[in-house]
Amino acid sequence: MRTVYRAGWVLPIAQPPIRNGWVAVDAGTIGAVGGAGERPPFAFSDADAIDLPAAAVLPALVNAHTHLELSWMRDQVAPADAMPAWVERLMALRRTVDHEPPEPIHDALREVRASGTSLVGDITNTFAAYEALADSGLSAAIFRELLGFNAPDPDAMVASVREQIEGLTPIAWLRPTIVPHAPYSVSPALLRAIAVAAGEGPLSIHLAESAEEVEFLRAGRGAWRELLESLGAWNAAWRPPESGPVEYLAAHGLLNDRLVAVHCVQLGDAELRALAAAGATVVTCPRSNRWTGAGTPPIERFYASGVRVAVGTDSLASVEDLNLFAELQMMRELAPSVPAGELLASATRHGADALGFGRELGTIEPGKRAELIAVSAPNDVADVEEYLLSGITPLDVQWLGALPS
Repeated sequence: MRTVYRAGWVLPIAQPPIRNGWVAVDAGTIGAVGGAGERPPFAFSDADAIDLPAAAVLPALVNAHTHLELSWMRDQVAPADAMPAWVERLMALRRTVDHEPPEPIHDALREVRASGTSLVGDITNTFAAYEALADSGLSAAIFRELLGFNAPDPDAMVASVREQIEGLTPIAWLRPTIVPHAPYSVSPALLRAIAVAAGEGPLSIHLAESAEEVEFLRAGRGAWRELLESLGAWNAAWRPPESGPVEYLAAHGLLNDRLVAVHCVQLGDAELRALAAAGATVVTCPRSNRWTGAGTPPIERFYASGVRVAVGTDSLASVEDLNLFAELQMMRELAPSVPAGELLASATRHGADALGFGRELGTIEPGKRAELIAVSAPNDVADVEEYLLSGITPLDVQWLGALPS
């Protein structure tokens, strides 16, 4: 039950990379991490050691935003120039089925794990992925998303979903909560009801994803209003707050350190600083943002603002694969001035903290779960952090140890 992994590089994330480092694991828990000249906290023989001289060992990744139940839509929703047009295509496709097919979800989870991810923030409208997640052993913050711009009884809607959650088989590493979809799709009354129901758990929302959302909140017009009207979901009593997205959330009690603000493509510097001051997290999904027409996220400005940044792939309806290393590669291209270690922390430590798993996952530290991956890295790599941003594929990833079962 005791193993020492000795590798060319160890990236604890909580401290700088260690050349020729080691990680001691005892019964699935990290016992210690160190380098040459240091000893593990327990005696071990060579039989207990696993040598990985051409690899970098790091904590498994955290995909802080995806939609597993949409996995069947892979390659079926074409890219668009504007996000409302892309959403209309997705909605039209979704109306062609009466349930979410399970096999693509299982395939997606195998893909998630193969690329080195052990924790996801999964958005769901149906809990279609719950059993598959339970079988996979992956950990998840499961965000049961509510939509309702003209919901007649928000409290009853929230209570109904709470009953749905209480009916799920409890699993320690799957943690469901109730969250809103977006400011343009959830009424003020429903936002407030969700804020109360969320309790102390993380609260995810799609925020400032498109220019049309900003227009909607400022002036009450544009493509999102037109879509609500076409769906019969418009509330004629609603008046635009004439504010930005962050101010709007603050007015309804959602701006705090539990907020997981996804996308944030359209936020200005002052808004980003307000998120940082509140202790909130921005989750960036750059490949998906380009696919949906939302735009290019201002990743360098995210980091400059001081806000905590996590990373997500979004769903297979808007991205080629669920490989978080591919997301990191695009982040490096978009943000050449951000230190590589900060980008890697976003895909590990910051994601785990944002999803409520920071005490268990996200770094290599004593007492945390030993969910570790080894990534092939040539012996002559001088900057291992930059190397890990250069386009790692699942073929480069090896799991060390096992996920919960």
